[in-house]
Amino acid sequence: MKIGGFQKFSLLDYPGELSAIVFTQGCNFRCPYCHNPELVDPPQFKNLLDTEAVLRFLYRRRKKLSAVVISGGEPTLQEDLIPFVKLLKAMRFKVKLDTNGSLPDVLQRIIDTELVDFFAMDLKSPLPLYKIITKSEIDPDIILQSMELVRNSGAVYEFRNTFFDALLSTKDLAVMQTLLKPGDRFVVQECRYGGNLLNITSPQQNDNRISLAESSQYKSLFGWGIENYVEVSLRSL
Repeated sequence: MKIGGFQKFSLLDYPGELSAIVFTQGCNFRCPYCHNPELVDPPQFKNLLDTEAVLRFLYRRRKKLSAVVISGGEPTLQEDLIPFVKLLKAMRFKVKLDTNGSLPDVLQRIIDTELVDFFAMDLKSPLPLYKIITKSEIDPDIILQSMELVRNSGAVYEFRNTFFDALLSTKDLAVMQTLLKPGDRFVVQECRYGGNLLNITSPQQNDNRISLAESSQYKSLFGWGIENYVEVSLRSL
């Protein structure tokens, strides 16, 4: 595994569990607001961590931690992801996998193992904006395919959007809403400015600016979720 970062303890990344986070190095997207540029942009790559050392630490903490989150970067690019997950499961950890959904064939192989307990899949934007946001040649239909795989995986799952308000508008939430189905969980995350891939700063603040939580479109999305059995929530970074 190309491990570019490791967080030894988190109360937030796996709901209800005490977890550690393994950050893989490398990604096929270049989202400008990415807050892990050292895992995404090759010129910013740092030295890899020793996989065995990470596993030894997790083994020693297996009675104190209950879960491991595999994030990135994009974990499904890692050739030895499944063997790594098998080792985590052998230590009795619950496993959460964060993914951008760009590799449904790999995602299917992972799902077939029945080793992942929780999938968190990013929805970057409305489908017509995907290539612009990700700066890639991704076919948006692949995202729909991956969403369906996650829904049918038998694992806990959530879809999430980092609301990049330098480019997205609250109206785009209404468009993304059409991608959701009853039983889905949709998390809208506030964008973290500063230290991102393109060093983007927050859009100019003013006294009249309405926060995302107070916007009519988010309130509409939340209400729509209640009516359509979609759990909608807002997460601050």
